[in-house]
Amino acid sequence: MSTKPRFVVAMSGGVDSSAAAWILAQEGLDLVGLFMRNGVHVAEHESSKKSCCSVSDARDARMVAAHLGIPFQAVDLKDEFGGIIRYFLKEYARGRTPNPCAVCNRDLKFGRLMRFARELGAEGVATGHYAQLDVVDGRVHVRRGVDHTKDQSYQLFCVAEDDLSRTRLPLGGLQKTAVRALAREVGLKTSEKKDSQEICFVPSNDYRNLLKEHGTELHPGDLVDTSGAVLGQHAGTELFTIGQRRGHGISSEEPLYVVAIEPDAGRVVLGSRAECGVASALLEEMNWIGVDSPTNGERRVLVQHRYRHEPVPATFSNAGAKPEIVFDEPEVSVTPGQGAAFYEGDRLIGGGWIDATVRAGAAPVG
Repeated sequence: MSTKPRFVVAMSGGVDSSAAAWILAQEGLDLVGLFMRNGVHVAEHESSKKSCCSVSDARDARMVAAHLGIPFQAVDLKDEFGGIIRYFLKEYARGRTPNPCAVCNRDLKFGRLMRFARELGAEGVATGHYAQLDVVDGRVHVRRGVDHTKDQSYQLFCVAEDDLSRTRLPLGGLQKTAVRALAREVGLKTSEKKDSQEICFVPSNDYRNLLKEHGTELHPGDLVDTSGAVLGQHAGTELFTIGQRRGHGISSEEPLYVVAIEPDAGRVVLGSRAECGVASALLEEMNWIGVDSPTNGERRVLVQHRYRHEPVPATFSNAGAKPEIVFDEPEVSVTPGQGAAFYEGDRLIGGGWIDATVRAGAAPVG
């Protein structure tokens, strides 16, 4: 029996997870490659562009595992992915914008796979995420990936500290160009493969197709301005997201953005960019990584509230009925359903899910 540390390495069939597996194999770890099947059929012409869970991806992952000489398993997680799809549809029905990648990280990649690792007697899980992990004084510290254009630390804000403490992320200290060069140098089949994009169970890259496919009931109604005046009609509140500028069909002298979504009333509120400004946001399901939660107090943080947004300064407080972040300056596109990730410099210390937002002089929207 091997005395080397055993890890389950998530292999999607892409260049990143392939390179991560190669690096860990060179470190002498006892690896088991694992591919997650999501049960979503993806046509081959679509899988070459956007997929990370298609039949061809599974084949590529298996071939890389064979190249590395490590055992490989494909695990059917159709039911688990089905739960994420139901969450995705439900959030749009509530007038919110879901973040399925963060939920997948929490529940599957660092949840279900961690349980699978325990069943195999493994110490933990390894993935190709671009983020850095260190253990300092017995607690895990998460930092942004060196390649900030590929940094994926934001999507880890809701992953339990205990799971992250048993995780390896070997790509966090590398540039993406270096990862591809390494994959070419060592002869990995996936070295030139395009990166997967967007959401794995929306291969068309248009979530509206998924709404239609699942027969989601839409809430049509009025497009109104912030004073309540009717500007036009729309086909469904589910077709909009906070901060959206195009696609509402209303022309005006200055650009109009989606300020609020009210599914029960069938209203979509449009306003100027200034009217999109949010003073604060209420949070739920807080998660802390490497630090303790403030006890009836405040903490200064940098908040990143969407995947590709720059973090902005804010004050976190848990003294009220709900945890809250108050932005130093009004912030646009703060969206219920998204995650608010907390940073100190380049270090991720946790975050929470945005439940409602508060515009200056307005009631909470959520």
